[in-house]
Order: sequence, then C-alpha cells, then structure tokens
Amino acid sequence: MSNQRDLSDPLTMRLPLDVLAEIEEIAAICERSRSWVFVRALKSYLAAEGKEILDIAKARKAMEEGEAFELDDVIADVEAIVKGAAA
Repeated sequence: MSNQRDLSDPLTMRLPLDVLAEIEEIAAICERSRSWVFVRALKSYLAAEGKEILDIAKARKAMEEGEAFELDDVIADVEAIVKGAAA
C-alpha cells in the first residue's frame, strides 16, 4: 500500500501577485511547498462555500425531481406536532 495520494496532472493558473506573495510567504514560514498551501486553501474553500454551493445544487435537483415539500405543509406538520406535545 502506498502513502502517495492520487494526484491530477499539473494545473496552470494565473494569480494576482499579492495573493501569490502571501502563498509564498506562508509556504516559506511553514517550510512547505506552494502546492501544499494551495491544497489546504482549496480544501478549506470546498468544506465551506464549496459545500454550500454543492448542497444548493443538490436541493435544486431534488426539487426538480419532485423530492421537495411545500412550506405550508411543513409548517402545518410542525404546528400539529407542537400542539400535540403541548396537550
């Protein structure tokens, strides 16, 4: 079993110089590569904003496929549950 992760082919991208400068500074301080900083930054993005975008897309698809509930029906169900719990 290998400890090497599956990696993509190299990517080429252009960055604003100020962003690149920060990435290089962080890499130097951490004694890591720029790639290491990029991957950590991308993972952080994917765990937060990226996940939200994917979740919204998934919810929209479910709605399009009829896998959704009307808000009024949900509110009525919640009110019935609350009323039953209060009794």
